[in-house]
Amino acid sequence: QAARSARTVVIAGVPDGLLHDDVMTDILMIHFQMSKNNGGDVEEVMYPTTKKGVAYVTFEDREVVESVLKKDEHRLEDKRLPRHYLLKVTRYCENVSSFRIDLFVLPL
Repeated sequence: QAARSARTVVIAGVPDGLLHDDVMTDILMIHFQMSKNNGGDVEEVMYPTTKKGVAYVTFEDREVVESVLKKDEHRLEDKRLPRHYLLKVTRYCENVSSFRIDLFVLPL
């Protein structure tokens, strides 16, 4: 089992406030499990997060991360959504996500 961070991707562009959080989590899980989206077995979907429109998807296998990242375009489509939404999928990086630049800004 690879480290959790190596099996996680960051999803940006999740439509915010359209559906109940549980429903959106379900839609994201289904999207990233589908083979047509280069997906695989999803361990967990974290949504909502502290960042609006952002979710974290953790896969059971690290290889699925590589596969999902290779897909040119992720279109979130579901009959419960009014239209499709383009998602931006990026590799999760602990250093970037926890780095707070405002901690290093010194007052004049």
